[in-house]
Amino acid sequence: MSTVPRIVILGAGYGGVLTALRLQKELGYNEANVTLVNKHDYHYITTHLHMPAAGTDDPENARIHIAKLIDEFKIDFVKSTVVQIKPNEKKVILEDGTLSFDYLVIGLGGEAETFGIPGLQQYALNIRSINSVRLIREHIEYQFAKFKREPHRKDYLTFIVGGAGFTGIEFVGELADRIPKLCKQFDVDPKLVGIVNIEAAPTALPGFDPELVEYAMRVLTDKGVTFKIGTAIKECTPGGVQLATGETIKSTTIVWTGGIRGNRLVEQAGFEAMRGRVKVDPYLRTTQHENVYVVGDCSLVMNEQGKPYPPTAQLAMQQGIACARNLVATIRGEPLREFKYDHKGVVASLGKGEAIGIVYGKKMTGRKAAMMKKLIDLRYLFMIGGIPLVLRKGKF
Repeated sequence: MSTVPRIVILGAGYGGVLTALRLQKELGYNEANVTLVNKHDYHYITTHLHMPAAGTDDPENARIHIAKLIDEFKIDFVKSTVVQIKPNEKKVILEDGTLSFDYLVIGLGGEAETFGIPGLQQYALNIRSINSVRLIREHIEYQFAKFKREPHRKDYLTFIVGGAGFTGIEFVGELADRIPKLCKQFDVDPKLVGIVNIEAAPTALPGFDPELVEYAMRVLTDKGVTFKIGTAIKECTPGGVQLATGETIKSTTIVWTGGIRGNRLVEQAGFEAMRGRVKVDPYLRTTQHENVYVVGDCSLVMNEQGKPYPPTAQLAMQQGIACARNLVATIRGEPLREFKYDHKGVVASLGKGEAIGIVYGKKMTGRKAAMMKKLIDLRYLFMIGGIPLVLRKGKF
């Protein structure tokens, strides 16, 4: 081991960025060499992506340049793509080089889980990155333009959203807000446009408070969304979807929001993983390697009932802070602290001025919940970039 320990953080999502920023704050200048690796030179706010995807916000508002967050004297930033993780050799292979580490933090984020549905990988769009949401937005506008030239093609104006979890519900809320504006812009009768939200589970927002789910579905139905709950997509084709009920819905736009699995690189590295997610010990380390930590979508943390916590931004943020704390403790030879998830609540937006949520055990709906969502967003900006970032980005 070199005299100064080398910490390598893979991925600048919620978990990776907070690990890096906390290390930057806690460590002295020569206590460790910290390197943050990310394939883009920006961090993006995943929980905002449904807005630019629907076209109700600018993608730039969801993006924060990493150079504005880190102190380059304390953290080396490497813009590159991770190709392979070699935990036994303490090496990470990048597309343009190799990094050696003493401690590794894996925060590579998730991938869309397709549940083996044929055609989904090829024909559906995903809300996963700044580039993917730009594509969705352009694609939706293009369908309106095409319809004007081929008015017999109603499938151009049918928008299918697969999955009525968090992202799916937030996206249909924004899309329903955007449709009237697109109809005006392209001179299209709003009655011809359809948004269909399909969910295989017996309820939308599985695991959420039933009373709030009912409220959300009422709000979205009033905005023109059609729900097909308890209905699985059997196949996805270039012309639409085939449902398990035998029904076919013709559409040229399928946006898949039906779940996340961990990163394939994690499985390939030989860690014990379930759907790309590694079960970590109470200190967020892998069970096979004490010097490898996993945070965010790639980690599997169990609750008291022995069920995994859903991979949320809130969980990843708390993991990043805890991970940094344990790295500092390890370097200084101090005892580690167990990670305890403190679930503060959850808020789902339903478009402009509408949301549902449970915060500190209190149920909220409508404007109050929408305001709460804004506050949560501002708090995150403050956590990573202080007042300057809040002032720069806090105009959502």
